Order: sequence, then C-alpha cells, then structure tokens
Amino acid sequence: MRLDGKSAIVTGGASGFGAGIVRRFVAEGARVLIADINADAANELAAELGEEVGAASVDITDTSDVEWMATTAVEFAGGIDILVNNAGIGHTPESMEALDEELFDRLYEVNIKSIYRTARQVVPLMKKAGSGAILNMASTAGVSPRPNLTWYNASKGWVITATRSMAIELADCGIRVNALNPVAGETPLLKTFMGEDTPEIRAKFLASIPVGRFSTPDDMGAAAAFLCSDDASMITGVALEIDGGRCI
Repeated sequence: MRLDGKSAIVTGGASGFGAGIVRRFVAEGARVLIADINADAANELAAELGEEVGAASVDITDTSDVEWMATTAVEFAGGIDILVNNAGIGHTPESMEALDEELFDRLYEVNIKSIYRTARQVVPLMKKAGSGAILNMASTAGVSPRPNLTWYNASKGWVITATRSMAIELADCGIRVNALNPVAGETPLLKTFMGEDTPEIRAKFLASIPVGRFSTPDDMGAAAAFLCSDDASMITGVALEIDGGRCI
C-alpha cells in the first residue's frame, strides 16, 4: 500500500502499459483517474477496478480536454499527487524521409506536446501543494535507437531530456519527475514497431533483449509504483530502463 491516500492521473490508462500502471496503483492504495481517448475502454477498466477508479474521455492533443482532465481529477480525488504521462503513439518502420508529415505532426502532438499541456495544468497544483510526482513514459528508443523509427526515437529522446529538465526546475518545489524507458512490450503498439507480427520478426526483436522476453504492463506497473511512491523520495531526473538488459 505504498500509494495509500494518493491520487493519480494516468493518461492512456485504458490499455497496454497504462492499464498495467493503473492496476498496480489501485493495488497499492491510490485513487486513479484513467484519462484515455478510448472512452469505452476507460469506462470498462474503471468499472472492473471499482469505486477508487474514475474514467475520463480525454484527447491529450486538445488543450481544453487537458484542462478539463485536471479539473475532473481534482473533483474526483480531491487533488493530484501523481501524474503519469503514459499516452503515446508510434509508427511502422520506414525511412526517415518517407514518413508522412501528418503522422510526424501527430507524433509531436501526442508524444511531446501532451507533456507540455499536462504540465501547464498540473504543475501549478503540485507547486501549491508543495509536493508531487510526475512520471513520463519514454523508451529505450530514446537511448538506443532502432533504424527506420527515427522520428519516434527522437520523440522519446525529447521525453528523456524534458524529464531531466523538469526534475531540476521543480526539485525545490517538492516535485519529483522521472521517466520509464521500456523495451518493446506486449501491448497494442508492438505490431506497429515490428511492422508485422510474425514469429521470425518476434525472434529478431527478442534476440536483442538479453533476458529473452518482451516487457509487460505488470513490469511497468511495478516500476511506476516505486518511482511515484515515497520509497523513491530521493530519486528525481531518472529515466529508468525496464529493458531486460537491451541497453547494456
């Protein structure tokens, strides 16, 4: 129960890594608002997990939606102790010059600018409270890039740099900021990164992960619960690799 009495927002919390984080936060005692563009999935997970979980249909590329999300979280849980910026998208492998500009702009809006938008709404509340924990979902792609995913890699590199910069700026406000760097995981995005899901392509990906398996939502939940808990009170500005040794 490391998060007992804490209130949290998890963006993109209805599926994949986000759902794993939501489940672990609830198990650790937190009250959680799932903010997801997929309202049906968010409501379904909230109903499954009980009254300590709320659901909000949120498009994190829409400033008014993000403002409403923060207000809703305060109304639902009485405040915001934890913000997890988990929502993100990828793109199928292709050469950097071939990626459609519309998709590039979407990557920017979801993977990068959403963190700016949530910070503008949540950081003032945390500053007023004198405490808080922010966790950004980065990736091993920002540390050890794979070819033909250049613009996705770059977006996650930005998340790592933003995390470190946020951490140093907010440290004297009592706010810690960290990131997770997962390796490819068993989530809906896996097929996107691989291009297609075949035994041969899976084997190629797994060969680059020394422990021999993909990451899971449970892995992310465990790491997120630690970094957002008081057990990690001396940890800020860290991009923790949850990668089975891939970046060694």
